[in-house]
Amino acid sequence: MKFNESTGYQIITDWLSKNKRTPFDFQLKTWEKYGSGYSGMVVAPTGFGKTFSVFIAVVIDYLNEPENYGNGLKLLWITPLRALAKDLAKAMNQAIEEIGLDWVVEVRSGDTPIEIRARQKKIMPDILLITPESLHLFLAQKQHKNLFKNLNCVAIDEWHELVDSKRGVMTELAISRLRAYKPELKIWGITATIGNLDEALDVLIPYPIKKIKIIAKEKKKIKILSVLPDEIEVLPWAGHLGAKLVEQVASIILKSQTTLVFTNTRSQSEIWYQLLLNQYPDFAGQIAIHHSSIDKDLRIWIEDNLNSGYLKAVVCTSSLDLGVDFKPVDTVIQIGSSKGVARFLQRAGRSGHSPFETSTIYFVPTHSLELIEVSALKAALKANAIESREPLFLTYDVLVQYLITLALGEGFKANTTYEEIKSTYTFKEITREDWDWILHFITNGGNLSQYKEFHKVVIEDGLYKVTSRRIGMLHRLNVGAIVSDVMMKVKFLSGGYIGMIEEYFISKLNIGDRFVLAGRVLELAMVKDLTAFVRASKGKGLVAAYLGGRLPLSSNLSHYLREKLADSLNAKSSEKELVFLHPLLQRQSEHSYIPQTDEFLVELIDTREGHHLFMYPFEGRLIHEVMSALIAYRISKIRSITFTMAMNDYGFELLSDQPIPINEDNVHQILSKENLIDDILHSINATEMAKRKFRDIAVISGMVVQTYPGQRKTFKSLQSSSGLIFQVLEDYDPNNLLLKQAYTEVFNQQLQESRLRAAFNRISASKIVIKHAKSFTPLSFPIKVDSLRQSLSSEDLETKVMKLQNEAFKSDNKR
Repeated sequence: MKFNESTGYQIITDWLSKNKRTPFDFQLKTWEKYGSGYSGMVVAPTGFGKTFSVFIAVVIDYLNEPENYGNGLKLLWITPLRALAKDLAKAMNQAIEEIGLDWVVEVRSGDTPIEIRARQKKIMPDILLITPESLHLFLAQKQHKNLFKNLNCVAIDEWHELVDSKRGVMTELAISRLRAYKPELKIWGITATIGNLDEALDVLIPYPIKKIKIIAKEKKKIKILSVLPDEIEVLPWAGHLGAKLVEQVASIILKSQTTLVFTNTRSQSEIWYQLLLNQYPDFAGQIAIHHSSIDKDLRIWIEDNLNSGYLKAVVCTSSLDLGVDFKPVDTVIQIGSSKGVARFLQRAGRSGHSPFETSTIYFVPTHSLELIEVSALKAALKANAIESREPLFLTYDVLVQYLITLALGEGFKANTTYEEIKSTYTFKEITREDWDWILHFITNGGNLSQYKEFHKVVIEDGLYKVTSRRIGMLHRLNVGAIVSDVMMKVKFLSGGYIGMIEEYFISKLNIGDRFVLAGRVLELAMVKDLTAFVRASKGKGLVAAYLGGRLPLSSNLSHYLREKLADSLNAKSSEKELVFLHPLLQRQSEHSYIPQTDEFLVELIDTREGHHLFMYPFEGRLIHEVMSALIAYRISKIRSITFTMAMNDYGFELLSDQPIPINEDNVHQILSKENLIDDILHSINATEMAKRKFRDIAVISGMVVQTYPGQRKTFKSLQSSSGLIFQVLEDYDPNNLLLKQAYTEVFNQQLQESRLRAAFNRISASKIVIKHAKSFTPLSFPIKVDSLRQSLSSEDLETKVMKLQNEAFKSDNKR
């Protein structure tokens, strides 16, 4: 029988017809391939029904061949976000009810009530939506194998968000175990477009089974609108311009049905929530703030009221980035640079979520130069230049945690589990020698064998098991691959939970100081254990600058940014952003230079403060942090000299009280691609960086326990414990795989070695242009201001900025 003549297909097409819906070609193909025994990956734009392509495929298959499906769990749906799981479960339940099935759909996450979790340990629903962490907690249960014995399909939603992370590795490992229970298990991934789709498919399904990549032909229409200030700022600086545009942002919200206002950091979301309320007090009760540090119940209330259309706007972070379908949302506003093409697309897709609707996104610059990024984004989208997501290799900390999870559950046998592990993409290169080391580590602690707390697993009749109740309890409390900075609960003295805030921020406050959280001004009353008790307050409060808050500029966006800057003074340009920026770009050209794509600009500026060297790789803040240290080291080899450093996404500054010995004769040597890694190792403290990276590895692998019943270790305690272990391993066990992993992660993730090499290869092939400027230029000025932020309050900073701008304009008049 042909697929389109099958019972299941007819039932589903009748159901869709009643709802006046027609399946897309990619959905039809997914349904047919699933029925033919394929696994695969579906790639489609936001709002076109990626979820229903796989979910309905399972339903059709069941309707066609119910004898192949047993009682209990049939479809396991892995999702990276709890909010997304809840939204999907609601949509699936509605569809199942309308189709006439008696299936049960449930969610399993940290937010699931205890009584439902207890029931799921015995009786599984037909469809379970789950996070990677909660799935591993299932694997840590005794006799969990019975819960998955009738599982037909595992679907991984938003795979692009997992593929390059340790949570993705957790997903890979869990799938390998589920396949061991049921080799015919089908695996389907659902993803937005990324630059390395074939590799993403191989990571998800590295097994020798029938698999296919299904890409939707449909394209999402996106309308990008820049919010322009009344006048151009020729010496721009980051942050303040956005606040000046709050009236325009409020106007956009008022004329829209429902708006998501995306910011890049939690602190920025708190600031913008207050700005909007101050600008338009009638927003009180109509707008809300949503980020990961806000109380769970409040977040759920916000999500529910977004769905109902009750809320006019929500100021949010990446907490609402992914796949959540809030139908009333017709407008998205992005505050500041999105730093990447894929992230911008993801956020734009939150508006006009239905097929063929146009997603409208407004871009609000936080300083004038960011308008060039809008132009770059448009060019990147036109060229479909979406970033790749690079998978991880040999993450031994996740593997150690996983093996203890298996040992805690039903136990595992060394040889068969080794073959399972080696079948995954991440661990395909693992050697027998490394495997034996890991087994020795989880049973005896390796070279830490004198410490009994590292003897976690015992071997009984060839089966690796955890027999200690204490080890089992602590392991379950600490399952996961997200190691956040230690958070403190924030509660009212009178009772009532508000949210979480990072320990380091509270440690800087005195009793009576005011700060902002969840859109409220709070006064610190007392700190007890890891809880900050507060009173409600009024006036201004400090906004927490959360650690790790600044996103890196992607290589794709930086490429188009260089192109757009090079072409920025083109008289024929029809892009309104570049036309608007013409006075700023003209000033850069007159006072210094605008580099072409095959050129590299170096600026030298002398002021009363000292001697400034500016370079503009346009490679993002993280790369510039490494490059600035490297260039400082190479200059110091010419002459002993001390620098202070500052950087932004466009370039970096070296400041010295001595003249900087850089000129046409030595600049190529200073910017050489030769001896790159050796010079980087001399210019940075790689050991200290590895020690900090080791903290996360120690927590994930269980060498350091972060969470105990009712309490969590402080940041200082974690750093101290992991630092002590790091030093012992450095001295006595330098070949420890977890120690080696720390250095590997420093080079691959923190130093981004491959991107650094590519940047220096490009610079080496470019013409180096050295310019001596009389005063700060439009490109150098925002870097200069960033260097002042560390030592000045916001009021003092604004005064200092105005003074620097006035000095620059006076210098113009003297020329």
